Formats: sequence, structure tokens, C-alpha cells
Amino acid sequence: NYSTLLLEEGSGLLYVGGRGVLYALNTTNISTAAGLRIDWDASPEQKKLCLNKGRDNQTECYNHIRFLQRYNESHLYTCGTNAFRPLCAYIDAERFSLVSGFEEGRDRCPYDPAKGYTGLLVDGEMFTATQYEFRSSPDVRRNFPFPTLRTEEAPTQWLLEADFVGSVLLKESINSSIGDDDKIYFFFTERSQEQVVYPSQTKVSRIARVCKNDWGGQRTLQKKWTSFLKARMMCSVPEYELHLNILRSVFVLQGRDARNSIFYGIFGLEWKNIKASAICQYAFSDVQKVFDGPYMEVQDSKWREYTGRVPEPRPGSCITDVHRSQNINTSRDLPDNVLTFARRHPLMARQVHPIGLRPLMFKRSVNYVKIAVHQEPALDGILYTVLFLGTDDGWLHRAVDIRGEMHIMEELQLFEKAQPVQALVISSALRSIYVSSSSGLVQVPMAACQRYASCYDCVFARDPFCGWDGKACVELASRAQSKNSAFVQQNSAQTSAAFVETHRGLIKVRTFLKITHRKRSVMAGDDVLLQCELRSNLASPRWTLNGRELMGYGLNSGYRIGTDGLLIIGARAQQSGTYRCFAVENSVSVLVFLYSVRVHTDPFFPVEPTASKFQTYRHMEAVYISLVAVLGGLCLVLTVVLLYMSFCTRLAARGRKSSQQGLQVLGASERKRSSHFELKTISSHCNGRQDRRSISVPTFGAMGDGFLQMVPGECQLSPAKTPPPAPPLPMPPPLPNMDYANGLSATLPSVLRKMNGNSYVLLRQADSEGMSPLYHSFTEELNRILEKRKHTQLSLQPDESSI
Repeated sequence: NYSTLLLEEGSGLLYVGGRGVLYALNTTNISTAAGLRIDWDASPEQKKLCLNKGRDNQTECYNHIRFLQRYNESHLYTCGTNAFRPLCAYIDAERFSLVSGFEEGRDRCPYDPAKGYTGLLVDGEMFTATQYEFRSSPDVRRNFPFPTLRTEEAPTQWLLEADFVGSVLLKESINSSIGDDDKIYFFFTERSQEQVVYPSQTKVSRIARVCKNDWGGQRTLQKKWTSFLKARMMCSVPEYELHLNILRSVFVLQGRDARNSIFYGIFGLEWKNIKASAICQYAFSDVQKVFDGPYMEVQDSKWREYTGRVPEPRPGSCITDVHRSQNINTSRDLPDNVLTFARRHPLMARQVHPIGLRPLMFKRSVNYVKIAVHQEPALDGILYTVLFLGTDDGWLHRAVDIRGEMHIMEELQLFEKAQPVQALVISSALRSIYVSSSSGLVQVPMAACQRYASCYDCVFARDPFCGWDGKACVELASRAQSKNSAFVQQNSAQTSAAFVETHRGLIKVRTFLKITHRKRSVMAGDDVLLQCELRSNLASPRWTLNGRELMGYGLNSGYRIGTDGLLIIGARAQQSGTYRCFAVENSVSVLVFLYSVRVHTDPFFPVEPTASKFQTYRHMEAVYISLVAVLGGLCLVLTVVLLYMSFCTRLAARGRKSSQQGLQVLGASERKRSSHFELKTISSHCNGRQDRRSISVPTFGAMGDGFLQMVPGECQLSPAKTPPPAPPLPMPPPLPNMDYANGLSATLPSVLRKMNGNSYVLLRQADSEGMSPLYHSFTEELNRILEKRKHTQLSLQPDESSI
């Protein structure tokens, strides 16, 4: 969590504040082992208290460094969250070690490491803005020296759920004709107080300011700011009627004086499911005009423009020569009516609009979160503004302002895993950018001219840092000014076509771009793809055949032009020839690929493959052989499994067959044509158990009065002695195919039926010499009993007579 960076180019050190640690790194190479380190983590007791408060011990219960700035020539000043009990300390800059003794930081640093925070040390005075205590409202404070100041909360709350992103000191007292005071500006997003154009948006972006030498009021606004004013910042895309209302980051570009300074802001949308970013540019002179304009006040619970009389001296203004002429030398000398008006009117009626009344840059599908700005002189003597933009997924975009239009020169992935950029600083002296995130810190050059491999890439990148010297793309700052006349660089004074015309002789003499030449032989009717890779994302392809431009969008043209190349559909003989692919950018066409294509109509013509094709064929052959081997192995395994399942099925079938034979009612003529029955009771109380029993019932004559003996369904054997099973006999002849009136088949019954939990008996009858004469009478009798039982309430515990 390397969230805090402090760059000191004079000493060549980059101070880094992370989670429980501080570093002092060499700005030339941050990876050198000579970097100094201070370990400053929260104590185990404090971490335990943080955990007891319901905080996350994986992210929140640590000492996150939130403030790190130069205090004086010998010391730095730093503050950390200290597991939700903020502490501050001084650092001996020479030894890079903590000075003994810590200071209470609850009024100087936020408790939560995720809360928006900004702070400045100005002449030994600390100005911060955040939500300090655990349940407090956001506040702008001067923490030391005495007296401390803060914003007002009643009767008019000056800040509503403010999320701060930055602050800056503008020394407006220098060369001021009115003896003005220096001012500190704060940038934030807060919940809207006034009526907005878009009702679905509940937040607005703000800029607020206080005077450096504000000491609060004598009676009114004691220990409160007397110079606090805030105004709304607008950043809208007019053609889409889209207003971006969330301020994510700011960067102030200091001018010769405060009025010539400008600042850049990154704005996003309040809706989390839409990715879009806009960069708006503002002038501090316009901000000053807004703060000198009309006020807003609450009327009937709504904020409206105040049209009444404004007291003198003007509320919210700093102490100037005009005040001193009235014997008002400090804010404590201001009249009560002025302070009362300032308390009730912190909001300005007018809005701060960007330069040009529109964004400098608007980008869809990207969330920019950090910005840094640098101005670089080019060969034409013009100072170009270059933006370095960090994204929420760890990318760095470099964009240059050319004639009021932003041109993205490079998109660079900084981290292996997607993660938001947390801090971004620039070293103009070392030509380096330092970018931090939750997982690491990266140092990258401001320009990498050696990446442009050709004159085409070097020139049309429109990179003000780079120029073509006839052999390579080099950084202009590293070469002597006397050699600049030999460089080629496109500038804002020329269009691309005018540039090519001006340097046509140079382009003819030198290789403008390396051309790739390939030959292709294909059979008629085949589809052919001619690839054309363009190095620039801003270039578009243009194809020609024998000098004639191809339009690959017609239904019957035979061509399709896409981002990956030209597709020849169903090659014909007239499509043979020389194909050229041009990269078109800024109205300039540059040849990058050339193909010689021959279409053969003879089906027996051997098309000689190239060496690369032979390698491709061998590779495909190996793939096919491997695939066949794998499929063959799978088939063998499947065959073995099927054979095993078939064997198991046969064994199970034999077991069922022998069981059925044991259940059959056997008849024998040598036993006086009497029948022998084997009954099996299947009970719902013993499904799946191994103790299912079969009993043999004596012949009808031997049974006496009893016809059938019931086996109870509780898996208990009848007390009657079980005779030995009868020997197996041949299968009986098929039964007559006849149905009965009750719907039961003569097989009696073929399916087990359950009623009220009672169990039926499966009954089979067989006779080696034919059907028993009692067969039909027995089945009719049993069918009649079963039909009667359908309409009878059965006993839950039946006895033998129930069958």
C-alpha cells in the first residue's frame, strides 16, 4: 500500500510511505539496495483494540502512512492511521530515523486509511482536510500552531459528506498590487446542496479556499474560518449532455504568478457501472472571478442566489491594503455583521467552467484516477503540454495537447495484476515518472523513444520528446541543440500532409518504414487472408491491387477488409497480382506490407508450400497423431468398462432368475397333481436389507383349511417350519393372453402394488406337464379378493386372515 510519495529532486531522494514502513529511495534508480527504511507499525495491543472495534485485521488494523512532507531543513513530518488511533512523528532527514516521542494525530490524520485526505505544511503551519474522528463530519483545519481553525457546522453546515482529493498553496501575495494574502485551495466532491440539472446525480465537485493568515473571529466565528468560500466546478460534454460530477484527482501547473496558474482535474460519473473519464482544464483567474461574484443563501429550505446588500468589507475576502486602511489588520478585527454574513453564505452562486467550456479530453471505457502534467519544448519552439494519466487497472497513458486536441501517444501496463494507481509524481530533472499502487512502486522514463523502430513510428507518434535523426528515434533532450536541425519531428504548425511534403526529400533518401514482402500461391476457389499488422492504434489500413484501391465492403466484391488484414473470398484468376497494404494516419499513407499472389486454376498444379508451411504441416501431423492416440486409448478404456458392466449385469440376471425359479409354484404328477407354492413377502419396512426370506407352503391338500400362509411385513419368519426348496423344473408354457374385467392380467399380478403400507405376495405357478386345473379357479378367486380390497380400509397390522 505505497500510497504516499514525496519527491525531493535537490537531494535525489524519493520518500515513500506505505503500510507500516517508510522508505528513502534513490531517484536515479529506486531498485538500488542502498535505500533507507523505517519500520513503523502499530503495536499488537493497538491492533487487538482495532479488531475489537469491528475493523478488518487484514487491511485496516495497520499503520497506514497518510501524510509525509518536509517540515524544515533537517526534519520531515509524517502521520499514520496507527490501527484507528492516529499518531504523528518527526523524522531526522539526515539519519532517516524517527525522533523519539509521538504526537497525537486525531486532529491531523484520518482514522480510516480509505478516507479521502489532503494536507500541506506551509511555513511550519499544517493545513489538512478529511473526516478526522470516527464519527465526525468532514472538516478543513489548521492544526498547528495555535490557534487551530476549522469549518462551521451550524447553523449552516459548510461541508456535506466531502471527499477530498487534493490541495495547493498559491502565493498570491507575491507582486500583489493590493497586498493580498496567500491562499490554500482544496478540491473535493460532496453531496449537493443546491438544485442540480440532473436529478439522478446527488454529488457535485467543488473548489474551496481559505486565507493562509486567517485567525478566526473575535466573538463570531471563534476558532472558525472567516475566509472559507466554495464554488461548484463544471465538467460537461455538451454534445452528449453528459455531466461528469465526481472529482477524482487534480494537478496544479504553477505559472509565473498565481493568476497565470492553471489546474487539471479528472472527472468521472457517479454511476459505478459506467466507465468514462474527462480531463478538464481551469484557470485560477476564472476561479477568482467566481469568488468575487454573488453568493448563495438558504431561502425556504432551498439554496438560491442572494440579491440583497453585501456588507463591507466583502465577507470571505483576505486581509488586504483596503482592510488595513480601515484599521482591520487581522480577521479578528472584522465586524460582526461581516462574520455573520460569511457564516451563512459559504457557497458562491456562479460556477467555475473549464477553459473552452468543454473537456480537454473525454475517454470512454477508461477510469482515470491520477494525473500529473509536464510541459516540454519541441523543435518548433512551442511548449507542449503532456499529461500522464493513471488508470484504475494499473495502466499509464501519455497524452499530448496539440492545437487544443489531445492525442494519446502511449498506453503502458505498469503492474502484472490490475490495481488502481495510488500516487503519481514527475521528476523533470531525471526525466522519470514514479507510480505507486497497493503492490509496488514503478519508475518509468518520461519518454522511451527507442521503442519507435522506424521513422514512421517516431514521427507520427507526435511525441514532443522524440525526433528522427536519420538512423534512429532519439530523445531530443539528450542531444545538443546544435544538432537539432538534423532532426525530423512533426509539430503543431503543420498538418501531416504538409509535414510529408516539407520532408519529402528526406523521406525519399532514407527508409521511412521497413516493408514486408511475401509471396502466396493459392488454388482457385480458396479463401486467402493477407495479414497487415499496424503498429499504431490510430492508423487504418488501405489496400490496393495492382495500383487500384480495393473496397472490401460490397456483397459481391470478393474481398473483406478487417482489422487483421484482407480476406480474398473464393480466389479467382483475375485476383492474381500485387497487393499493397498502406497505414493511413493523419491523411498520410505509408506502405507497410506487399504481397505477390498467384491464383492457379489447374487442379493438378502442385502448390509448393513454403518452409513455414512445411513446419505447420509437421506440427499439425503431430497434433493429429496425438489426438488419434488419445481417442484410441479412450475407446479401449470404454470397451473394458462396457464389458465389465455387461458381465456384472449377466451375474445379476442369473441371480434374479434363480430367485424367480424359487418363487414359482411347482406341480408334479407323481405327487397326485398337487401344486407346490413358494411365497415371498416383500415388506416396505425392510427394503434393501439382506434378510428377505422365502418360505415353502405345503400342497393344497396338506394345508387343510388354510389356503395361504402370510409372512408378516416386519421381516420376521413364520413359526411354521420351512420345508426344503423344490428342485428346479423347466420353464412353464406361456400363459394365455387374456384380460379380466377388473383390469388385472392373468399373470397375477405382474407388478407389486402397495396400499396403506401393507404388502402383497408375488405368486407364480408352474407345472411341468401343463397348467394346473386349479389355475383358473385360483386366479379368479384371488382377483376377486384383490378387487374387493381396493375399496376396503386395510388394517395397519394385518393378521393371517387378512389375505
